[in-house]
Amino acid sequence: MFEDVLAVNQRFYDAHEQRDMQAMSDIWDHGDDTICVHPGWPILRTWTLVEESWKRIFAGPGRNQFILTNISATGNSDVVWVTLDENLMQDASTGTIAATNVFVRRDDQWRMVLHHGSPVMA
Repeated sequence: MFEDVLAVNQRFYDAHEQRDMQAMSDIWDHGDDTICVHPGWPILRTWTLVEESWKRIFAGPGRNQFILTNISATGNSDVVWVTLDENLMQDASTGTIAATNVFVRRDDQWRMVLHHGSPVMA
């Protein structure tokens, strides 16, 4: 079970690195209970606002590469949360974001309902 969720979690980061909005959309649940907190952003609730945020990020100048570490998956047959460190490589700078990604099973598919990232102080 956790292997399936971890595979979807990896697809989330692949979609982010590739700026692939269709792949990102396929990962997320499109309900009103969808939540995303990008580092430094206010809380975004509903798929409409989350989707708009990804469109803005993908249209921006920054290109992120992720090295994921400290990955752990916990949960049950319907809800799994993945915690990890996103080690960002962008241009000449690096930084770490502590992230939590929550997935729910919908129609036998794992969908992201929450992404929360918080900068780790150096």
